[in-house]
Amino acid sequence: MPAPLLAARRPAFGPVAPRLIMRRYEIAVAGCGPAGLSAALMLARDGHRVTLFERFDVPRPIGSGLMIQPTGLAVLRTMGLAEPVLAAGARIERLIGEARPSGRTVLDVRYSALGPKAGAGLGIHRAALFSILHEAVLAGAIPIETGRTIVAAEPGSDGRRRLRFADGTGAGPFDLVVDALGSNTPLAPKTGAALAYGALWASLDWPDGAGFDPAALAQRYVRASVMVGVLPIGRPPGAEGAQAAFFWSIRLDRLEAWRRAGLEAWKAEVLTLWPETGALLDQIAGPDQLTPARYHHRTVAAPAQPGLIHLGDAWHSASPQLGQGANMALMDAFALAKGLRETDAVADGLERAVSARRRHVRLYQAMTALFTPVYQSDSRVLPLLRDRVVGPASRLWPATVIQAAMVSGLVGSPLKPLGLDPG
Repeated sequence: MPAPLLAARRPAFGPVAPRLIMRRYEIAVAGCGPAGLSAALMLARDGHRVTLFERFDVPRPIGSGLMIQPTGLAVLRTMGLAEPVLAAGARIERLIGEARPSGRTVLDVRYSALGPKAGAGLGIHRAALFSILHEAVLAGAIPIETGRTIVAAEPGSDGRRRLRFADGTGAGPFDLVVDALGSNTPLAPKTGAALAYGALWASLDWPDGAGFDPAALAQRYVRASVMVGVLPIGRPPGAEGAQAAFFWSIRLDRLEAWRRAGLEAWKAEVLTLWPETGALLDQIAGPDQLTPARYHHRTVAAPAQPGLIHLGDAWHSASPQLGQGANMALMDAFALAKGLRETDAVADGLERAVSARRRHVRLYQAMTALFTPVYQSDSRVLPLLRDRVVGPASRLWPATVIQAAMVSGLVGSPLKPLGLDPG
């Protein structure tokens, strides 16, 4: 049974009054992505006994760039990690997209449309965010068991769960298992679908003098079947200078054909679409520098069961069109820690966490499903409407404010149930 914690705990989220916690729990956190690391850190700071489990022999990030929005930054601020994250990333003030060959601006989102206190986005390499969270976990002496491929979280008669690994061994029991294993988690029912379009990503040196705005995510489109983008991501660990995440949208069933066609043919296509990318393309010497990313659109209907909760992509995953993935994971983790802190039983804490996040999750899953085909699909009608109607109209008030609120993650006021603000 969970042991009583008799002393007032150390405040984990800023200058709040200490509160007597009646119980502390044995918690297993599965996965060392942003959801898992941030959940482990916040739960351990609240006095729970936390163990992280990771399938890789050495925990490491997967992928290139991502966007931290004001919502995610609000959570990082409570963890005391906002400053190092801001220092590692690149401030993003604008998202700009142009259609080719017309040259029409069909996406123009400015955070400033939300007012002087709106803040901005932050482009950052996944490795930088991982490093900051991982170092905080190590500094907190939170144990990490590596080389542990989880296949099940089996419930016991007492409501606690044991982890079962691929090699037949196990661990536990735990009062709570936190599933942060991503969209392919074995701990949640299969649901949703893989998206036809993914992307090829590369992290490259920032091309000074090439004409790119260092404070903007820039994209070029041909209908919805071709998209290329450049995202400033600051200075990742080990890099000598600032870098950019370069990405190319691609139907995943055409990946092999892309490889067979050869790198030079692809570079010629990109240069025709966007000549300024030459300074980036010159840094790509082989196809292995481009990492394929696959996306799923799925939402687990019951994100919490007795002794188990799914966070981040394990609960809800989508395409990155609205740039919310890491931010949603951070808010999920915060909601879990807050829910357990404010209740006296695991089940009640999970119910409160899910309640605080469910509306926002549903809203952004719906919006992402709506907008993804406009930018990544084989449709000819949707991009035509985007270029001729929606794009021009979106540059007028109040569409400017609505777009900025969507991109910042603030639609639906997700921070209010968490007791946070974006400032």
